[in-house]
Amino acid sequence: MFKKLHRQMTIFSALITSGILILMAIASLVIFERGLTRNSYERFLNNGNSCVAYLETQSVLSHKWILEAKQEYGVELRILNNGKRLFFDKLNEESSSNASGENGRKSSVENMLAEAARISREEQGLDVEYTGSISLPKEVYFETADFYACTALIPKGSGVLSLVLVYPLDGLKGQIFHQRILWGGLLLIAVLALVVFSWFFTGKILRPLEENRKRQTQFIASASHELRSPLAVILSSVQAIEADPGECRRFLSTIKSEGTRMSRLIGDMLALANADNKSWSIMKSPCELDTLLLETYEKYEPLLREKGISMNVELPDESLSPCRCDGGRISQVLGILLDNGASYVPAGGKIRSGVEEKEKYFRIYVEDNGPGISDENKEAVFQRFYRADSSRKDKQHFGLGLCIAKEIVTLHHGSIRIEDTKGGGTTFVVRLPK
Repeated sequence: MFKKLHRQMTIFSALITSGILILMAIASLVIFERGLTRNSYERFLNNGNSCVAYLETQSVLSHKWILEAKQEYGVELRILNNGKRLFFDKLNEESSSNASGENGRKSSVENMLAEAARISREEQGLDVEYTGSISLPKEVYFETADFYACTALIPKGSGVLSLVLVYPLDGLKGQIFHQRILWGGLLLIAVLALVVFSWFFTGKILRPLEENRKRQTQFIASASHELRSPLAVILSSVQAIEADPGECRRFLSTIKSEGTRMSRLIGDMLALANADNKSWSIMKSPCELDTLLLETYEKYEPLLREKGISMNVELPDESLSPCRCDGGRISQVLGILLDNGASYVPAGGKIRSGVEEKEKYFRIYVEDNGPGISDENKEAVFQRFYRADSSRKDKQHFGLGLCIAKEIVTLHHGSIRIEDTKGGGTTFVVRLPK
């Protein structure tokens, strides 16, 4: 299920992010191309104005100026004197064509010049073949899909000088095409990178969910196993009563014991379910932690003495400040820690507990000289239905106590951790904020 969800989330995430990236790239490319086209047209306007101004002020035109204008401005031009082409203009075109053999390009340039003259005459109202006289220069600028054009009529003595200037857009179109290829390649690489990122990112998001599902499955399996055992004992005891009514009292005692065990397990499971649903509330009030520790000790002292375990309670000489906490819940945490020590510390062992007041928190500790907990199991012991020794068959412990203790401490915005006792053993340290 998670593999399929991983693929679906990867596709969804990659589509969304790639779609946004593609839209942004297209928008940026459009803005860039518009800016490139606008700059190119403005540059052509300036070059056209320079050519027209030069023709207005010069009485003699040089062949050199025409060649330099073509080379510097990247334009093609045709100059007519009273409707007739200049001799060196025709000579230049013929020599260029014979030298390079570029008949196709010559034909294309001639077509553009002719088309520019036609558009100027039919659409712009300026006939470059006009042979009359004018008093003021006239010029128009326009653009087509293939070129920018400028046409002008400039008065010269009793006649008129005509100019047709075109700027082919082949270079601009090639630049835009290569720019699109470059952006497309970069965009493809970015999309592939987003797909890879989405795969790892969604995998990282789903990993805790998958682990929680595994834990939930393990929890259900462990809970079913723990409930099955007392239920099997109860059913077998009922059958035994039916077979031998004389042993009724003994079997009823067994049924009661196992029923109490099931009730305690169900209570622990409900407590954890409330913690998971964030419905497990605490009632904070000023509490004396030293008094709470002594009361918990008095409850467990008979059990510890019966198992041959000695316990010492260490309290500071100075009185402690009241701690705002849920006294009943913190007492439950202390009971879980002492009960855990009573279960794993062998006869003749020792348990030492105490409380200290620091600048920003209270420190409660319960340490023993039992077998200890390995480093790899220090976090695992707070998992549900976890037992440090899986071979133990202690019916009084389900592996939920420390998990419940951690939930209670977390609700108080505190922390609980495990340290190694000097000389061997385990120390549970609880910190509660002041």
